[in-house]
Amino acid sequence: MSFSNLKRQSGNLDEITQAIEKLNKPNTDFAEKDVNFWRPEVDKAGNGIATFRFLPAPPCDGDEGLPWAKYFAHGFQGAGGKWYIENCPTTFKGHECPVCKHNNGLWDTGIQANKDIVSKQKRKLNYVSNVYIVSDPKHPENEGKVRLFRYGKKIFDKITEAMKPPRNADGSLVDPDVVPINPFDLWKGANFKMKVRKVEGYANYDTSAFVTPAPLLKDDKELEAVYKSEFSLAEIVADAKFKTFEELQKILDRTLGLNGAAPSKTTVDHLKQGTAPAAPTSRVTKDDMDNVAPGDADYFKKLEALAEAE
Repeated sequence: MSFSNLKRQSGNLDEITQAIEKLNKPNTDFAEKDVNFWRPEVDKAGNGIATFRFLPAPPCDGDEGLPWAKYFAHGFQGAGGKWYIENCPTTFKGHECPVCKHNNGLWDTGIQANKDIVSKQKRKLNYVSNVYIVSDPKHPENEGKVRLFRYGKKIFDKITEAMKPPRNADGSLVDPDVVPINPFDLWKGANFKMKVRKVEGYANYDTSAFVTPAPLLKDDKELEAVYKSEFSLAEIVADAKFKTFEELQKILDRTLGLNGAAPSKTTVDHLKQGTAPAAPTSRVTKDDMDNVAPGDADYFKKLEALAEAE
């Protein structure tokens, strides 16, 4: 979409809210090692703060592009210490995933130990958007730059609520002072002040919020430069980012040591013998990082990001 058309459509919530509604209808990780990805740095206590602006769909993705990419991914460690960190094919309707199939077999046994394993191996929902970094106290050199930002359902829910504020049964707004906004609008959107806190071992964003709506920048030429510097989101969910079922099955077999055995039977046999197989983990500890080979460090970075998206 041209910048002039983008400005003419500023404030129009129809198309973006329709896209939100499609996403919310039932249906059925992406590595952040790329230098184009950004996220606020947190301190040792797990706290962090930053302010940024979600940007509109990138012009390089065409008129049908959306201001976010959505996909599922799995990230967990098998009992033998090997890791499975891959995008999930069920991102696309009608595609099968060996991990999801494996999890279904475990769940169908009805055994709680198996269900606990499923909860650690389940797919996790991820979104990616272009953002303009307004304030980054830990790394001020990032301010004024466009980067890709990966986030989970909790932040996406805040985006949805900003566009479609809660209403009473009669259709009136619960808070009459709230005005629906398009957070991705360069002129009538609003900056997002993100506050990260660690709660029960996980990153928490409950106190994050959109601030007062205002143009991102005062000069349209500067806004156009920001718009044209966005990265493609379509590439994030391109076919090349997803392995085939057969490729993923081999990785899963290797991770869990299945050797082609039926997953549910393997676990049930352990339970019959009085020993449950070690549950996979989806959290990364300091010991993990100390013991991992340098070449594997990206796996742990990816896994931490996946865990935070829960």
